[in-house]
Amino acid sequence: MMMLKDLLYKVSLDVVIGTTNVQVNKIQFDSRAIQKADVFVALKGTAVDGHEYIEKAVSAGAKAIILEELPDYQEKEVTYIKVANAHNALALVAANFYQNPSRQLKLVGVTGTNGKTTTTSLLYQLFKKLGFKTGLISTVEILIDDKVVPTTHTTPDPLTINKHLAAMVAVGVDYCFMEVSSHGIAQERVAGLEFAGGIFTNLSHDHLDYHNSFAEYRDVKKRFFDELPKKAFVLTNLDDKNGVMMLQNTKARKLGYALKTYTDYRAQVIENQFGGLLLKINKHEVWSKMIGQFNAYNVLAIYACAIELGLEEMEVLEAISQLEGVSGRFQYFTTVEKRITAIVDYAHTPDALKNVLETINSIRTRNEKVITVIGCGGDRDVTKRPKMAHIAAALSDQVIFTSDNPRTEDPQKILDDMEAGVQPQDFKKTITILNRKQAIKAAAKMADQNDIILIAGKGHETYQEIQGLRTDFDDRKLIAEFLNQLNK
Repeated sequence: MMMLKDLLYKVSLDVVIGTTNVQVNKIQFDSRAIQKADVFVALKGTAVDGHEYIEKAVSAGAKAIILEELPDYQEKEVTYIKVANAHNALALVAANFYQNPSRQLKLVGVTGTNGKTTTTSLLYQLFKKLGFKTGLISTVEILIDDKVVPTTHTTPDPLTINKHLAAMVAVGVDYCFMEVSSHGIAQERVAGLEFAGGIFTNLSHDHLDYHNSFAEYRDVKKRFFDELPKKAFVLTNLDDKNGVMMLQNTKARKLGYALKTYTDYRAQVIENQFGGLLLKINKHEVWSKMIGQFNAYNVLAIYACAIELGLEEMEVLEAISQLEGVSGRFQYFTTVEKRITAIVDYAHTPDALKNVLETINSIRTRNEKVITVIGCGGDRDVTKRPKMAHIAAALSDQVIFTSDNPRTEDPQKILDDMEAGVQPQDFKKTITILNRKQAIKAAAKMADQNDIILIAGKGHETYQEIQGLRTDFDDRKLIAEFLNQLNK
């Protein structure tokens, strides 16, 4: 139990009807979860308006309601708190409820279109190797030191974030690394958190189904850095044309990292092969198991972050050379007999797909084919579909267009959108197989000695979502199974 007035610390209040000098139990934004003496936060979402469930929450025992619009009738025993932004209020009361755990450890947020999961996961690995109790909040998983917690969103809701941060504090976690998505920033999920630092990876075409324009998407990302405290640091990728913009209004200490631009932290790619990368970082050579120039940026970012957090340079470099790749990010294996290389990658944006295929093409000998299996998600940004198809066809020898997660959309309509992006000279390279399992099987059969198969879009995911139903589906298992069958 907690006093309502303490829960409301730092929340900007427009109107209060009733008393805040009362004890409350838990915070809920789902009226179905309300129990006696809980606080209900009425959120306006894209599909559901929590204001429609205020009466239900009161009937279930809610003692206080945080809302943006007062109802015509108010129960006498219930406190109504009107705010301008209920999403922001939820984030602040969530932090207060869990005793502001982000202030009790060093929290670093990573945002950008691509590289968030790899960067946060590598930072988690790095700090664990160097002996620190470490936390991770990412698309793939939430880790409370060694404890694994399943996750469904890149940036969870504020109650979930603060609950996990509090659990980290309870077991003595020193550092936590967190993916910060544009949805998470726009919906105030990270409001009320105190960050020790922020990292900007890059910005390219994505989420324009949610944001009205690329400029809006960019400005939402920038807001994360605008709101960092003066004592925090910002590490921005200065090779990205939006990198400088992220620094414009921040009060935090400004630092850059780059491969091509002279700045605080620089790296040079000396060797790039399927075995890994040889980099020169600030005059020191280091070998990394990561592959490709895009991963050189990720490795440089984690090095810079570790130094800014006070770690010793040579210890950091030694640990970097031992770090493993991230699940579903350029994850590959090579068959024994035909030496066919299969790569599974989460690339689901035009820029990410381009990076992966350019990396493959920079390593290959040109005596082999690159066969790409690619789809696009349903109920998401339709404008990137032809771009993805154009890139896949231009940079591959053969392409199979197939379903990704069609969700509630017609899978054939998604494929029609993609095919519109293929240039006439690339038509003969492409085929369409609607069933993703059959598409992966076809790629395995098409592959000859030394060929390279890229299966893009789903990466670490272990399901396929069709019409609201998720069924077991793992690109990595399927391609391994089909290639093994061919070897028998």
